Amino acid sequence: MGSTLAEKIMARAAGRDTVTAGEFIVADIDLAMVHDIFAASVFDMLAEVGGGKVFDPDKAVVVIDHLVPAPSAEAAAVHHRIRDHVARLGIDAFYDSGEGISHQLLPEKGHIRPGMMVVGTDSHTTTHGALAAASTGIGTSEMAYVMATGRLWFRVPETIRYELRGSLTRGVSWKDVILALAGRFGSDGAQYRSMEFGGPAVAAAGMSSRLTVSNMGLEMGAKFALFPSDAVTAAYLADRGIEDVAPLEPDGDASYEAEHEMDLSALAPQVALPHEVDNVEAVDDLTDITIQQAFLGSCTNGRIEDLRAAAAILDGRKIAAGVRLLVAPASRGVLSQAIDEGIVATLVEAGASVLPSGCGPCFGGHGGLLAPGERCIGTHNRNFIGRMGSPQAEIYLASPETVAASALAGRIADPREEAANV
Repeated sequence: MGSTLAEKIMARAAGRDTVTAGEFIVADIDLAMVHDIFAASVFDMLAEVGGGKVFDPDKAVVVIDHLVPAPSAEAAAVHHRIRDHVARLGIDAFYDSGEGISHQLLPEKGHIRPGMMVVGTDSHTTTHGALAAASTGIGTSEMAYVMATGRLWFRVPETIRYELRGSLTRGVSWKDVILALAGRFGSDGAQYRSMEFGGPAVAAAGMSSRLTVSNMGLEMGAKFALFPSDAVTAAYLADRGIEDVAPLEPDGDASYEAEHEMDLSALAPQVALPHEVDNVEAVDDLTDITIQQAFLGSCTNGRIEDLRAAAAILDGRKIAAGVRLLVAPASRGVLSQAIDEGIVATLVEAGASVLPSGCGPCFGGHGGLLAPGERCIGTHNRNFIGRMGSPQAEIYLASPETVAASALAGRIADPREEAANV
């Protein structure tokens, strides 16, 4: 019997030829990431249980991305402690406030390779499955153990295969694909499973699109959300000076818990309604839902491709009166490129406010909060009650194209109507 992508990666990490879904293994960790919400606590615990040393500083990445810039004296003090820890531990891969979001920076800066075993203190660490890395979020005590030993136990997950066919039509994006899957199978549809994406449509999905899908695999409960390593992966890594990337794909006779198909050609733009990610409807079915805020950004859709798509719709136009459009590029690199391409100018002229590169309104900690009764449509990954301020506010999730079209209309709008004019 052949192996799935998850089984292949976990077997290598465990020093085995094969592993089987359901068994427990101890795996060597190739990369461990901590961010500002938990980093100080992790390093404090490490000092208590691991002698204060990291198992391999070259395999650790630290990012300040959630509370950016520091919104309080308490947050600033935590950031200061993190900087002290990083200097003391000799960790070179440190991205300070304003550099960007961890899940953007790790692939962008070349930290991720196919076949790696990656853990992070953020749940959306599944993002790196886009590059065929078995990547998942863990808790602070687990991370302290990883930092001390370089190892962690796992249960090998069963795998669900998603066979994707057809081509997306104009105005429809891969954010719509993952929202449609969440709506179809539910927020627990892949609970502690590895989601494996394949089929002829995958070859046409760029890395930005794959990162979006793998990021939101977590919203279906996934342990991993994996794409194969193929020509798209090799080209993305080559742009970062990483050559000789070997293909990594499942065996043809791999065993799956379930297999599902989706025809992308028939897909319409999707919107997740309050207050659950799997409460999804096609945009065609939504009428007269006014909005007061629109958000472009997050680790889900804050990349240059996302800003380009929104700018193409907003170019030469103004957002509706009474709408606030907030834009948070996922990294300083994305922001710089958006400036060079004139995208930032387009967005600002349309009425947008550009925020620092970081999690921003998605995290809801301090920027872009909503008042009671307000509605926001955004490109982020969660719309839970109270996440962006008042529990009486509503959050809708959609693609960059749908968010841009909605900002222009002052209500949730179909981006295909705008895309036809681009």
